[in-house]
Amino acid sequence: MKRLFYTVVAALLIPALAGAQKPSATHPDLSGLWLFSISLPSTALKKEVNGKVEINRIDASGRRGVRSDIPGVLPSAPAPSYKPEFQAKVKHLSDNESKLDPVFYCERPGIPRIGSPRRIIQLSNEVVFLYEDISGDPYRVIPTDGRAHRKDSNPSYYGDSVGHWEADTLVIESTNFVESTWFGEEGYFHSDAMRVTERFWRVGENLAYQVTVDDPKVLTAPWTLPVRVVRPTNEPLEESPRCVESDGPRLLNSDHHGQR
Repeated sequence: MKRLFYTVVAALLIPALAGAQKPSATHPDLSGLWLFSISLPSTALKKEVNGKVEINRIDASGRRGVRSDIPGVLPSAPAPSYKPEFQAKVKHLSDNESKLDPVFYCERPGIPRIGSPRRIIQLSNEVVFLYEDISGDPYRVIPTDGRAHRKDSNPSYYGDSVGHWEADTLVIESTNFVESTWFGEEGYFHSDAMRVTERFWRVGENLAYQVTVDDPKVLTAPWTLPVRVVRPTNEPLEESPRCVESDGPRLLNSDHHGQR
């Protein structure tokens, strides 16, 4: 069934891409394969204890991927500023991530949590983002021709996205998300009012990526992640293995991978 899905997607995308125009010469071409790798210490792996699942502990630096020698990894970011009435909820979700984090149970991560795309196909009036993710290898087709957000779309994991250029920076604004996703692994939930702004620009042969999350219903101010730089790669885009979660009922603890 999944192979059939990819066949159908390819059948729909290839004719459209073949008939589309090349990127405008007035903007940098962001097309290409990009390195996306977050490396965690091996001690983050699970192990079985008497038929139960125990999560080994790792330190905070490994958890958040802040090691400067790992290319393409997000630097640490300050926590988003939630309104006082929502801080207890964030703490509850954060303290019980292994049982409550949707991603742990094969839900789609949504944006910005999925990170930067593994492949970008840039055309004159749209960009196509392709990702590798065990939740289903999503893709996004984002118009850059000046159109407004759709008024007839249903809420979705990756929202309704439109893009435009600000000088040499591609700016993508996304709205209309389902409320089940988190925009960060620390229990960072959001409301239906969340707006995500992504910015992409060239830094030499590399690609810079920055994200801002704005949600006036639950946050006191927009939350911006530090700039991340990803490198070009020749590694092909491959189909991810199927996500199967069967360990949840056997967890010994409820924090996120026991990493506290």
